[in-house]
Amino acid sequence: MKTSDFYYDLPPELIAQTPAQPRDSARMLVYDRSTGKTEDRIFRDFPSFLKPNDILVVNETRVIPARLIGVKDESGIPVEVLLLKRIEKDSWEALVKPGRRLKQGVTVSFGDGKLRATIGETTSAGGRIVHFTYEGVFEAVLDELGQMPLPPYIHQRLEDPEQYQTVYAKQEGSAAAPTAGLHFTPELLNKIREMGIDIVPILLHVGLGTFRPVKAENVEDHLMHEEYYMVTEEAAERINKARKNGGRIVCIGTTSVRTLETVADDQGVVHAGSGTTSIFIKPGVRFKATDVLLTNFHLPESTLLMLVSAFIGRDEALALYQEAVQKRYRFFSFGDCTLLL
Repeated sequence: MKTSDFYYDLPPELIAQTPAQPRDSARMLVYDRSTGKTEDRIFRDFPSFLKPNDILVVNETRVIPARLIGVKDESGIPVEVLLLKRIEKDSWEALVKPGRRLKQGVTVSFGDGKLRATIGETTSAGGRIVHFTYEGVFEAVLDELGQMPLPPYIHQRLEDPEQYQTVYAKQEGSAAAPTAGLHFTPELLNKIREMGIDIVPILLHVGLGTFRPVKAENVEDHLMHEEYYMVTEEAAERINKARKNGGRIVCIGTTSVRTLETVADDQGVVHAGSGTTSIFIKPGVRFKATDVLLTNFHLPESTLLMLVSAFIGRDEALALYQEAVQKRYRFFSFGDCTLLL
């Protein structure tokens, strides 16, 4: 497969710059895999597509203020550091700009020296290891100096940083939001629970892959990033119980899919565990623990569009995206969503 096989043309004005208000007023393009039919709905209609014994799987990761703006100590040139993954207590994998001028051993200051960093070695994925020094608690310093790491295609500043968090975000550690979950409101989640539908949290901290395009000509040559995940014993038990009782596993976002497909065995049984995953879900991969997928519209030639293509078929995915473009759906992180049944 060629990476170019997953290209589609997207008018720039369809890239959403702000989230829908209220959250559940976003549009939702519903696709039924068994019939190939589509339906235009609003996200607050989502509960009507759930069935008894279904279970929703949500990623409760919380985005940290991972974007740091500072200066190179010896020259004063502006520097940007985007935190991706904690390696040790004060060492992080990060993206740094300007990369060529930030060689190993260079020091950088943020907030007039409240936070200092030494640029370390280059990682296999193209990031850098950055070592920090500071006084006090790192998280408190980061809250003071850091900014919300919005994707590069979003050019407007957020009125409220919480707009880039799901309402169920709890465990800090992501460099990007699991954006399919941004459409939920507390009221809608309560409505789903009142229907008797279980909502189970798992965890995947979104990392480097969100910011890295597929550069390989052949899909098989693309090297996936690693992300930390955790599925508790309780979560695995609830998911397996729902499946045993005839319910569907409804994954909210591709991060939930990647986590479950990492920990599920060939019979579809989900096992508790934690660690890092670099799973690459592309056409030809068999899904073991995902029955329904709610997800946003993804970038052309991205690994997430490849995941959607694996779930519904490449031709079907590209046709669905073409329909979304024609109907002027809003794309990417703050955009509308698609429900794949």
